[in-house]
Amino acid sequence: MLSSDAAAPVDRPNLSKDYLAGSAPEDWIPLRPDSFYDEAAIELRLDTEVTGIDTKAHNVVTSSGDKVAYDLLLLATGAEPVRLPIPGADQPHVHTLRSFADCRAIVSAARGAHRAIVIGASFIGLEVAAALRAREIEVHVVAPEKRPMERVLGPEMGDFVRALHEGHGVVFHLEDTVVAIEGQRAILKSGAVLEAGLVVVGIGVRPRLALAEQAGLAIDRGIAVNAFLETSVADIYAAGDIARWPDPHSGGKIRVEHWVVAQRQGQTAALNMLGQREKFEAVPFFWSQHYDVPINYVGHAEQWDEIAIDGDIKTKDCLLKFKRQGRTLAVASIFRDLENLRAELKMEREAGLLG
Repeated sequence: MLSSDAAAPVDRPNLSKDYLAGSAPEDWIPLRPDSFYDEAAIELRLDTEVTGIDTKAHNVVTSSGDKVAYDLLLLATGAEPVRLPIPGADQPHVHTLRSFADCRAIVSAARGAHRAIVIGASFIGLEVAAALRAREIEVHVVAPEKRPMERVLGPEMGDFVRALHEGHGVVFHLEDTVVAIEGQRAILKSGAVLEAGLVVVGIGVRPRLALAEQAGLAIDRGIAVNAFLETSVADIYAAGDIARWPDPHSGGKIRVEHWVVAQRQGQTAALNMLGQREKFEAVPFFWSQHYDVPINYVGHAEQWDEIAIDGDIKTKDCLLKFKRQGRTLAVASIFRDLENLRAELKMEREAGLLG
């Protein structure tokens, strides 16, 4: 296992949730104890950047010039945060959150901060906002959209999420953007100026495709894989944020940047690399935590023409069905876990019939 990270695999969702909020100890973060890798006969090479893949010779090349041979190769390079292309974005108090090191840096900066600016009202951005509020830091969120998370969850849930955060003291500057950071002053397009000793940028991620492109793998807004997670080049598989696969439920090819999908794809890829022929047919799932409110989402709906709401969003007891042409593509819920699981099971059965 070759990784450019300095830390062994970690519970990445926790980096924007409990650990960042200060309510989870550091020993919660590693996925496995250090002893696990030796006991499982896994050679883990950290701080190792792979710079090329020689598909004919069946080896990968590291930045130090080492060549590591493979019979079968799994690419799980994930995604990297989008950087702000504005003056001042490279200052030391401006952070992104992806790695354990990133999170530690934000935690360290938060200890001396009284006010923070979060740029982006995405899942990561708002989870960071909630975590910093738990540390009693004043938080301002700047984002270009009219409602937070409307693109994924719709307008009603977007309004709820905004009200939830405002109820915990977050100040929103929506339909606005940061155009420059001058020292600790963030200059907004509207002309407003915000001062803060900590800035966290959460404006999305991009799949890390450079290795795949260099190796000549087929690219389709991600690495194109088949139902078995095989790429277009023999003996190379892909999983996680980088993989675009044929989704039997939606009927299209999709790429999902969420933890549970990456876990499940890793398991399926491993089975297939061991000689089984198992299709990846799991329905995508993710959850997002905002203070004491969990939002669970199952399925995949990039577009919909109807949102059917059962229950009451404002009272935190609801299930939303995102439909297109009468067919439910995804379900989001608050404190409706059993119904959410039933929806997932139904989608799996429907996918099996469609397949």
